[in-house]
Amino acid sequence: MPLTAATRAARLSVAPMMDWTDRHCRYFHRLMSARALLYTEMVTAPAVLHGDRDRLLGFDPAEHPVALQLGGSDPAELAEAARIAAGYGYDEINLNVGCPSDRVQSGCFGAVLMERPGLVADCVAAMIGASPVEVTVKCRIGVDEQVPEEVLPRFLETVSAAGVRRFTIHARKAWLQGLSPKENRDIPPLDYPLVHAMRRAFPNLHLSINGGITTLAEAREHLAAGMDGVMIGRAAYHAPAEVLLTADRDIFGDPAPPKTAEEVALTMLPYIDAHLAAGGRLHQVTRHMLGLFAGQPGARAWKRTLSEEAHRDGAGPGVVERALAHVTRRAA
Repeated sequence: MPLTAATRAARLSVAPMMDWTDRHCRYFHRLMSARALLYTEMVTAPAVLHGDRDRLLGFDPAEHPVALQLGGSDPAELAEAARIAAGYGYDEINLNVGCPSDRVQSGCFGAVLMERPGLVADCVAAMIGASPVEVTVKCRIGVDEQVPEEVLPRFLETVSAAGVRRFTIHARKAWLQGLSPKENRDIPPLDYPLVHAMRRAFPNLHLSINGGITTLAEAREHLAAGMDGVMIGRAAYHAPAEVLLTADRDIFGDPAPPKTAEEVALTMLPYIDAHLAAGGRLHQVTRHMLGLFAGQPGARAWKRTLSEEAHRDGAGPGVVERALAHVTRRAA
């Protein structure tokens, strides 16, 4: 398998998360880790075809390596969306076969596609034919009454035969009947051993594990056990410094000293200036920064200042500087 930039970066990735991993979040995360693979929120193929493409697909070059996650189940639509997205310069295009939301089910994409591996194979084959950018899949271990030990290997075999070489597996079932999307992130039990078994059963595939992983120490354990990559979701959002500041050193072996959270906050100021100059609002950026000092002295005041002041008319970088003063005073 060729070691593309995205494949190398997939040793540690930040999960695609709706309403969270927008371009501002990704820029912020990139300041903490130069090496981790970052994902967009899921964008549906019809939205790419008929919506505001620059708004949906645009990103800052500093975000590389960055992957676009697409949702859909129509091979022709997905192929055209992949072709368009490739023109924006993404390092990877990922097909969502894991999201359990009602909207996804009604559109016959996301986790419900675990029941239709042949259709997924048709979709990815069309995407691969239309895009020079690597196509990957993020999936669950199964849905509803499926037996994961039977379903998952068959799914991997069928979809990889269509040309996909890299998968991220969320180590939980999705219960499409009876559980909300939020409950589906926590209630179905994790089955890490099954995902590890798939790594042994499919040595020619690149497999990343996702679900319930919250620290770099846990990530290193999965890598040491043979996984090719680890994807971290909510922990990377709510406590980004804990997950990302030392990731380049601890996961990728980069000898460069990691930044401090304070340095990251200060480095965001020019980005915020540019965003405001383009007509944006401060809270659109700072909402992703609330957890930067999680667990540190002054974190509560940092978060409160950003939460209360960033929405106000005329709010600018001074809000971030005032919030930062709470942290630096406590540290001193």
